[in-house]
Amino acid sequence: MVREQYTTTTPGTSLERPKNEYVYKIGIYGWRKRCLYLFVLLLLIILVVNFSLTIWILKVMWFSPTGMGHLRVTKEGLRLEGESEFLFPLYAKEIHSRVDSSLLLQSTHNVTVNARNSNGEVTGRLNVGPKMVEFHGQQFQINSKDGKPLFTVDENEVVIGTDKLRVTGPEGALFEHSVETPLVKAETFKHLRLESPTRSLSMDAPRGINIKAQAGNIEALSQMDIKLHSSDGVLLLDAETVRLPKLPEGTKGESGISQGLYEICVCPDGKLYLSVAGVGSTCQEYSRVCQ
Repeated sequence: MVREQYTTTTPGTSLERPKNEYVYKIGIYGWRKRCLYLFVLLLLIILVVNFSLTIWILKVMWFSPTGMGHLRVTKEGLRLEGESEFLFPLYAKEIHSRVDSSLLLQSTHNVTVNARNSNGEVTGRLNVGPKMVEFHGQQFQINSKDGKPLFTVDENEVVIGTDKLRVTGPEGALFEHSVETPLVKAETFKHLRLESPTRSLSMDAPRGINIKAQAGNIEALSQMDIKLHSSDGVLLLDAETVRLPKLPEGTKGESGISQGLYEICVCPDGKLYLSVAGVGSTCQEYSRVCQ
């Protein structure tokens, strides 16, 4: 650029315009200009690389107006498609799967579900570990699809609400204390066995006990005594044949024709023994067996 000098004159006078004495060059030239162009080119390359990386990230992460990747934002909440991994705790009001698939919660150590009150205190905890499933709470309950309670546990009792409790283990069921039930039944074509290895076995009922075997025998084995007691009733043995094969034989009574017949005698203490039958009763009040 050239700077020009101007001289003001009054009208009617003529003066010669002075010649250009000085010429100044304004701008960037030389190595400074090259550095500026190189810097602008570098900024342009960085801008293109950033724009390309942004486009690539948007494409890889599947960004869309409705969400990112398998994550979709809907009116009902967030929707995840496929498998998802959470590195930190997840807080949600409700978690459910699609209609045609199941919900899978998987972890390398354990899966813990906590329920908190308004103060942030844990009121219920379900911990699924590699060796044990633990529940901490006041009550644990399992319901059927129609809302019927099937299994309920609290500090005082355990309630099983099903119509039939089935134990399929080969060793049966072990109860350390009393059991109250209206019916004990074995599986079809299987034996029913009630056993107390080291203590006594007692069955009590206010209106009677019915022991029934439609296609087999009933056996009662005991190391000590077997007592059949009816407080207000009769003990009835109704069968075609009643056999007492191991009753002791008492002394012979009066002579008569017995023809291999025996008479059942009762001692004062209630003990039974056999006596050879005669014309009259051969039972003796002071028999040797009763002593």
